[in-house]
Amino acid sequence: MTALLDLLQSQIGDGEIAQLSRNLGANPDQVRKAVAGALPLLVSGLAENAKQPQGAASLASALERDHDGGILDQLGSFLGSGSAADGAGILGHVFGQRSPAAAKGVGQLSGLDAGKAGQLLAMLAPIVLGALGRMKQERSMAPGDLGDLLGRERDNLRQRGGGQDLLTSLLDRDGDGSVMDDALEIGGGLLGSFFKGR
Repeated sequence: MTALLDLLQSQIGDGEIAQLSRNLGANPDQVRKAVAGALPLLVSGLAENAKQPQGAASLASALERDHDGGILDQLGSFLGSGSAADGAGILGHVFGQRSPAAAKGVGQLSGLDAGKAGQLLAMLAPIVLGALGRMKQERSMAPGDLGDLLGRERDNLRQRGGGQDLLTSLLDRDGDGSVMDDALEIGGGLLGSFFKGR
């Protein structure tokens, strides 16, 4: 397991899955599958944005300003509120116009409808940034270090794909300038390996 995803998995257990399921009015097994697909997708989107110095600097600034990791200490309260407003803004920064495509892809992997998958992504986005913000603080990471960390996370995801070139899948396979449509071609087998046994 990669460092960031390992931290996220330690935070999102059965209780959190149950809470997310109640918020969405969805089957817990579907939500578990959706979370397992959404987290790598979010991390990969962040990695894509942070691979350029300007993107890494913007991410570092956002983490310092709004995402110090405190959300991880109040996860039950955050999930209990059911609020996804902040997360929707984060998704806009991470995925841009491809946010609906990301939601559709997570829905296809899990069986959730695209609307609920989009809500789930919006609820998970602040948690992912919170985990990243905590790691940034604990390791005193500069913007370039963030980009390096996220790049390693993406490389580790590729390795977990059983030899499949996940990095290529997450980048611009069809040459249209967007990673999102390519990311959604990742097989459910890799994404489903997350949270196994939960």
